[in-house]
Amino acid sequence: MLKNIPKIIPPDLLKILCEMGHGDEIVIADGNFPAASVGQRVVYMCGNGGCEVLKAVLELIPLDTYQKPLYLMAKTQGDDTPTPIWDEYSEIAKQYTTENFEYIERFAFYERAKKAYAVISTGESALYANVLIKKGVIAE
Repeated sequence: MLKNIPKIIPPDLLKILCEMGHGDEIVIADGNFPAASVGQRVVYMCGNGGCEVLKAVLELIPLDTYQKPLYLMAKTQGDDTPTPIWDEYSEIAKQYTTENFEYIERFAFYERAKKAYAVISTGESALYANVLIKKGVIAE
């Protein structure tokens, strides 16, 4: 057993987070995201929602301070689907950075996710609940 690791983090995700270096990116994907078809490595956390996974991941890795560290999949033009989860994500992120989320167009997000180190497939049912995180350095 290890101390201070959020209990929802499975061993394969812990390994992936340890392997990631500065500038590597990881996607926290909602349940509709095509994780298996775009992810180089996929961790399935289908029993967890996006907020709890985001919080657990941010407790373990530093965010990049040289480039924007947080991105959301933007809504498709003309789509008026409410996205209250974005506010929840922002509240969580404020505990770890002063940076705000940037938005990436849907298909550009998919392309960027293909290059990400890994994709975490959650059971999040909210639409547009996809987050891309850029890992920073541990300076201590």
